[in-house]
Amino acid sequence: MNFIETELEGCFIIEPKLIYDGRGYFMESFNERIFREKTGTDTHFVQDNQSFSSKGVLRGLHYQTGDHVQAKLVRVLQGEVLDVAVDLRPGSPTFGKHADVILSAENQRQFFVPRGFAHGFLVLSETATFFYKCDNFYNKESEGGIMYNDPDINIDWQFNPANLIISEKDQFLDNLANARKIW
Repeated sequence: MNFIETELEGCFIIEPKLIYDGRGYFMESFNERIFREKTGTDTHFVQDNQSFSSKGVLRGLHYQTGDHVQAKLVRVLQGEVLDVAVDLRPGSPTFGKHADVILSAENQRQFFVPRGFAHGFLVLSETATFFYKCDNFYNKESEGGIMYNDPDINIDWQFNPANLIISEKDQFLDNLANARKIW
């Protein structure tokens, strides 16, 4: 596996090694020992989640607060998404900055979003199946969120805003300045 650190400290794009033969391919999608060595974290995943969405669905930007903050290791099993992480760590030199990556079934890339970040994604293909590991259990009372189009973050979603499909809840999230603090 190739670990590429983004401009946001602790946030990695992970490229697996694919081994092809006449039957298709094989890849190791996760190895805790290698993951810890390459990221320098002691992350232990406790929950796996999966979603299916149509083209134009934007989910995010979400995070958990306090004792329920989560690190996520995300990937696409089918389709293609633009995946985004926003640094919310107080005092971080990259607070409010974001990193993005195209994740697809074709490129098999993964994105590690450490604790202290908001996360979201936009489906670029007709449909997408999105899979992610979390290192902490979901807690409804600890939910936080930031508007996808916050001008202070300035994410280029590479998609016509008129064609976005956004949940009612996500349409009323705070901007970065007024968002719930991560911890």
